[in-house]
Amino acid sequence: MNKNFTEIPYKIYLEEDEMPKAWYNVRADMKNKPAPLLNPVTHEPATLDELKKVFCTELAKQELDDTTAYFPIPQEILDFYKMYRPSPLVRAYCLEKKLDTPAHIYYKFEGNNTSGSHKLNSAIAQAYYAKNQGLTGMTTETGAGQWGTALSMASAYLGLDCKVYMVKCSYEQKPFRREVMRTYGANVTPSPSMETEVGRKINEEFPGTTGSLGCAISEAVEAASKNEGYRYVLGSVLNQVALHQSIIGLETKTALDKYGVKPDIIIGCAGGGSNLAGLIAPFCGDMLRGEADYQIIAVEPASCPTMTRGVFGYDYCDTGRVCPLAKMYTLGSGYIPSSSHAGGLRYHGMSPVVSQLYHDGYLTARSVTQTEVFAAATEFARVEGILPAPESSHAIKVAIDEAMKCKETGEEKVIVFGLTGTGYFDMYAYQKFNDGLMGDYIPSDEEIKASTDKLPNI
Repeated sequence: MNKNFTEIPYKIYLEEDEMPKAWYNVRADMKNKPAPLLNPVTHEPATLDELKKVFCTELAKQELDDTTAYFPIPQEILDFYKMYRPSPLVRAYCLEKKLDTPAHIYYKFEGNNTSGSHKLNSAIAQAYYAKNQGLTGMTTETGAGQWGTALSMASAYLGLDCKVYMVKCSYEQKPFRREVMRTYGANVTPSPSMETEVGRKINEEFPGTTGSLGCAISEAVEAASKNEGYRYVLGSVLNQVALHQSIIGLETKTALDKYGVKPDIIIGCAGGGSNLAGLIAPFCGDMLRGEADYQIIAVEPASCPTMTRGVFGYDYCDTGRVCPLAKMYTLGSGYIPSSSHAGGLRYHGMSPVVSQLYHDGYLTARSVTQTEVFAAATEFARVEGILPAPESSHAIKVAIDEAMKCKETGEEKVIVFGLTGTGYFDMYAYQKFNDGLMGDYIPSDEEIKASTDKLPNI
C-alpha cells in the first residue's frame, strides 16, 4: 500500500551505507539468455581471447558472464561513486500538481555530477579496469557527448589517455560539450574522420555524412587496435555497461522500498539501452523470478525507432563492420539518423539484454517525435526546476502521457522514470524548438527496409 503524500519527502536520499556494494547482472535470472556475440569474420561465438584484444580483460569476462548474479564493486570505484552517489529519487509534486493527476510521479536524477549524466557510472568502472591492467589509454565514441565527457573525467582521475570520436553533427552543434572533454584532457575528433581507414571509407561511401554512433565506434575500435597499450570502451549497448548501470535501478528500488512504495509503471529513454537496462534491472529480476509485476516502457525517438520498427536479428555493432555481431533489435548497421535529430539516442541497434527482454514481453516500446519531446521537456523544466537532456525528455514525455491517463481514469498509479541527465549543453536544440524551427523526421518504411535488408544472413 502506498503511503500518503505527507509521509514521503520531496527527495529520497539513501545513506552512504545504503548504496549498493555490488552490481546486479539481470542475465543470471533470464531464462532466455541474450544470444552470444559473434566473431565478425567467422560468425562463431566470440571467445574471451578474442574480446581481450578489443576490451580490457576483466570487462571481457563481465561481457561473457551470464550466470553470476552479483559482481562486487571494487572499493576504489565505490570511493569515486561517493562523490555523487547515492543519487536522489525525487517526487515530482510540482509536475503532479500542474497536470492535476492522481498519479504519483518519481524520477531518478542522474545529472548531479560534472558529466551531467548517468554515463559516469560505467566510465569510472571501465577506466578502473584499464588502469588495473596496466594500460595507458582508451578510445571511444560519443553521440551527444555525455559518454565522452564521462570517460574524459574518469580518465583524468586515473591518469589515462582518452581518445574520443564524436559524431560529426554533435561535434558541430555542441562545441561546449566538446570543450569540457578537452578540458579534462581528451583528444576529440569529429566522426567520420579522415584519420582512420574506416573513416575514410565511410566518407567516400557517404559524402557529406553527418555521422552516426556506428561510424564513430568503427573508428574508435580501429584506433585502439593500432595503438599499443590502448583498449576500446563503449558507453552503452554492451552487457558490461548494463551491469555497471544497474546501480541506478538498485538505488531506485532501495529508496522506494524504504518508504513502502511499489511502482506500477517504470519508464526509461532508449538509445543503446544502458540507462534503461540499469534502471529496470532489479525490477525485471523480480518479474523473472515471479516475485512482482510491473509495466516497463522503453521510449525511443521516431527518427531512430530501433525497437518499434526494427528487426530482431544478428547485426554488426558498427558501420565499419569490425566489431562483433550482436543479436538485437536493429535498423541496420548502415542506418544514419537524420541530421535534424536532436539528442544522443541515435544508435542503430539496442542492447542485447534489453532486446531479449523486449522480445520476451517483459517491456513495451514507444517512439515519439522530437517536437513533442521538447514540449514535454519545457513543461517539466518550468515546474520542476531542472533543464532536462533531450534524451531524458523522451521518458518525461511518456511519463506525462501516463499521468494524464490516470487523470482520465482516476487511477492513483505510481510512475517512476529515469532522468538521465541535464540539458545545459543542448541549447542549440532548445533554441531551434523555441524559435519554431524544429521539425520531426520519421523515416519511411522503404528507408528502413533498405537498411534492414542488408543485415547479415545468420
